Amino acid sequence: MQFEIRKAQLADVPSIHGLVHELAVYEKAADQVLTTQAMFQQDFSSGAFDAVVAINPETGQLVGMALYYTAYSTWKGKYLWLEDFVVQSDYRRLGLGKLLFDEVLRIARESNAFMKFQVLDWNTPAMGFYDTYGVQYEREWITCRKWL
Repeated sequence: MQFEIRKAQLADVPSIHGLVHELAVYEKAADQVLTTQAMFQQDFSSGAFDAVVAINPETGQLVGMALYYTAYSTWKGKYLWLEDFVVQSDYRRLGLGKLLFDEVLRIARESNAFMKFQVLDWNTPAMGFYDTYGVQYEREWITCRKWL
């Protein structure tokens, strides 16, 4: 089956938000998702983030996505931060993850940027996937946050 990989459109936002919830359940953190579809729609419309999506051509259903935004490193310059990357469980192991990841890499290259992302230390399937790309794990950096 040939899946369509394309840039997200506003009409895709509810499905993207649904995939975020699916990912949160997988990561055992469903109760931590505070965003709403309305927030996603407003933020997508204002350019706060972008995404590429995978569409099942037989059903038209959105079955995977990679959500990213542009950020800046004072040491390295512009980069794309891959915030979330998920394929519905029924569609895993069909190569969709590779298609989505490759598309984000292409967008980063076209933007003269590099790409950064995080992976949970227990998510060995994801690490195995990223290892095929020769990614560097920055184990010395600790992610910090301050809620306002």
